Amino acid sequence: MKTLSQILIASGVLLLAPTVGAHPISSKPDKKVKATFDMVKTSIRVEGNLAVFEIETSAKAGSSKPSKTGKLAGSRVFSYVWPTSLNPSEVGFEKDTGILSLAVTSHPDFDDTPLFDENGDGNTDNDGGLWHSHWVVLTPDEACGPKALKVRDIPEGQKPKLPLTWPGLPIFIDSPGYSPVIKGKTVKVKVPFQDITAVRNAKFDGVTAGLRVNESVHSPLLCVENVFKVASGDLSLPGKVESEAAK
Repeated sequence: MKTLSQILIASGVLLLAPTVGAHPISSKPDKKVKATFDMVKTSIRVEGNLAVFEIETSAKAGSSKPSKTGKLAGSRVFSYVWPTSLNPSEVGFEKDTGILSLAVTSHPDFDDTPLFDENGDGNTDNDGGLWHSHWVVLTPDEACGPKALKVRDIPEGQKPKLPLTWPGLPIFIDSPGYSPVIKGKTVKVKVPFQDITAVRNAKFDGVTAGLRVNESVHSPLLCVENVFKVASGDLSLPGKVESEAAK
């Protein structure tokens, strides 16, 4: 299974290169990919000040989650991801620090949304297994494997700019509480922006992937382990954000 960065290097594609094509990304079904992660359509559209991120799969979305291991180190994360050309500074991270991506994730061994009680039981630290959203910044790191990617770590002693809803983990991750809607074959997240202009001009792709918490639990903390499918096939970010005017 190829990592995200192996696909990037093999294709020789620059993430910010101009692209052409339809607004959403249509992908042929692939019997080699588990159907719940087999993306067939990936899109981002603008509705007022909202960016609507959507992935359609070839079978019931969100029906497969990682098994609980009982410990943080080595635990797994399943994810639906929209890599974008947006600068991380657009959502409150330090500028020019990697690939800003919206991710919908499930990981039953830990909770990284301390401000929210997703299952409504009065406890905010036991909801990691439920599907929830994050902004993450991805960067390469050989420590995760040859040509592999990770969620960018925060070195000890450094204090980069981070979003107000950063969950306190030593990585570039935000837990803004945007609730994903998973219905039938579709994963959808609505994200508000004060200034939607940058989103209108962004390019994007879609990825389904498995990540793993490194045994060291830091430096790196969260590595991209397996890429199940890339919507474009080569991570060339061919998607164009659909605006209301384009309808």
